This record gives sequence, structure tokens and C-alpha cells, in this order.
Amino acid sequence: MLYLYLKALHIIFIVCWFAGLFYIVRLFVYYAEAANKSKLEKDILTKQYTIMTNRLWNIITWPAAILATGFGVGMLIYNPALLSIPWMHVKLLFVVLLIAYHLKCQQYVNQINANTMTKSSSYFRLWNEGATLILFSVVFLVILKSALNWIYGVVGLVGLSILLMIGIKYYKKVRERNR
Repeated sequence: MLYLYLKALHIIFIVCWFAGLFYIVRLFVYYAEAANKSKLEKDILTKQYTIMTNRLWNIITWPAAILATGFGVGMLIYNPALLSIPWMHVKLLFVVLLIAYHLKCQQYVNQINANTMTKSSSYFRLWNEGATLILFSVVFLVILKSALNWIYGVVGLVGLSILLMIGIKYYKKVRERNR
């Protein structure tokens, strides 16, 4: 029964963590776009986006990341047999990628706080897809669990990546046309 509570809490905080990651990168996009505004607008927007970024990052995203990881580790301690399952090794690889993604986002938060952000909004729109790909990978992996289905999942993920790239480029063209 304890394992199911750990699992439920793990899933809840994974959802919170991803929500924070998706929204923080959206704030990065807005922050980058504010650089193209008039000085008055830029000053107002960057100040507001900095406040929003810090609140989201420090009050929601970091605590959710720590709790999701903690409950995940708790599940592994409670049921160490999970570590002998091949799909779990792949999942843990994606967890490492997610933590690396999170830490890179921390660098961008630090740049916002130091007012040294130089990346473009287009870069961050693309960067946002990293978390999407990790989420899709982990969900398909955990649900499907078999090697054959995992191969189909990887092929599907590559296809999804291509569609996302095409969609981002199309969206950029539409935005530029509407300016």
C-alpha cells in the first residue's frame, strides 16, 4: 500500500514539475521578446517576467522536481526489483536527461536575474520541445514497457520531433507575416 502512495505522489509531482518546466520556458520566450520593445515597455515587461520567473521556479518547479525525485527514489527503495527491469534503465536515463534540462533552465533563470539573457524567442520555442520529447518518451516507455513497442515509440518520437520542428517553423512564418 505504501508503494501506491509513493507512486501517486511521484506522478502528482511529475505533473507539477513538467507544468513548471513548460511554463518557465514560455516565460523565457516572453522575456526574450520584451527585448524588442520600446525602452519603457522593455523595462516594465522584463521586471514583471523576472518576478514571475523567480516565483514559478523557486515556489513550484524546484520543489516539484525535488519531491518527484524523492518519491521516485522512495519507490525504488521500497521495490528495488524495479532496478533489474531493462525499461527502468532507459527511464532512468531519461530522468538524467530531465535533470540536465532542468539545470540548464536554472542557468537561464540565473541569466534573467543577472539581465544577461541573450537567446532569442525562437531558440526558446525550440528549447521547450526538449521537455515535451522527454515527457512523451517516459510516458510511452512506462506504459508500453516492451522492447518492440519501445522501438516503435522511438520511431514515433523521431516523427513527432520532425512534426514539431515543421510546426515551429510554420508558426514563425505566420507570426512574421502578421507583423
